[in-house]
Amino acid sequence: MAKSDPDVAVNEAARGFDWTLVRSFLAVLDTGSLSGAAKQLGAQQPTLSRQLAALETQLGAPLFERTGRGVAPTALALAIAEDARVMQQGAEQLQQRLSNQRARTSGIVRITTSQVAANYLLPPVLAALQAAEPGIEVELVASNQLSNLLRREADIAVRMVRPAQASLVARKLADIALTACAHEQYLARAGTPTRPDELLRHRLIGYDRDDTLVRGFAAMGMPIGRRQFVLRTDDQVAYGRLVAAGAGIGFVAAYNLPWLPGVRPVLPSLKIPPLPCWLAVHREIRGNPLVRRAFDFLAEAIPREVAAAA
Repeated sequence: MAKSDPDVAVNEAARGFDWTLVRSFLAVLDTGSLSGAAKQLGAQQPTLSRQLAALETQLGAPLFERTGRGVAPTALALAIAEDARVMQQGAEQLQQRLSNQRARTSGIVRITTSQVAANYLLPPVLAALQAAEPGIEVELVASNQLSNLLRREADIAVRMVRPAQASLVARKLADIALTACAHEQYLARAGTPTRPDELLRHRLIGYDRDDTLVRGFAAMGMPIGRRQFVLRTDDQVAYGRLVAAGAGIGFVAAYNLPWLPGVRPVLPSLKIPPLPCWLAVHREIRGNPLVRRAFDFLAEAIPREVAAAA
């Protein structure tokens, strides 16, 4: 085969050099044969031969000479061997970093929130999270108990009350607007109230042991008793279904309305105190890259979802 200056050949080919062929070159150099290199790489010998020929074409000079027992490196092969090994080491380090990065952003994150938020607020948010972070597996826990987070039964909590525990780190995301509403069939039967005091002439749907609505009416200067809510439940999903069934006038988060066909807001001038939406995480796992990634995504996506429903 023709001889050439190795440095000249390398310089002439540098601009169009195909670095993906270096792995094949080093395998042949280390094993001393095409068959040994193919076995080491788990490749077909004809494929390896073509790759080696392509690399020689790019360099403009042969890399190996055939011998009776395999191949022997040319001066050019020996000249580029050290740089090729440095390149291989860099590729292996990059692969390891990428693997570590995938490991940090892959795994399970448990998110807990109230029943109503789990059914109406978070589904589109979590769908967007899955699309943006396919490596994150989400487990959604519908519960109203903050103890889920304190006992480390969940990683992140979305709550409508500020966590008071010192072991939790919390961020306020938004104010959840509440609205008086009823199904259009109920309004067709009972009429639509035009003033807040007319609410007392209607069938009101309230909570059972939860006094949130009673306190809310008191804050609006309309003190009413528990018994004035003629239908009561603390199950938030059942509450929304009762409103949607036309049982009376209820009070729900504005983001619920798109999911309750036929339910219409009433008394838009009624100033119901909003519910604060908080995102909380246990202080000990706040720095976990996987949890942090999910936390940051929720912190941006939830306010957008709330604003879209307002």
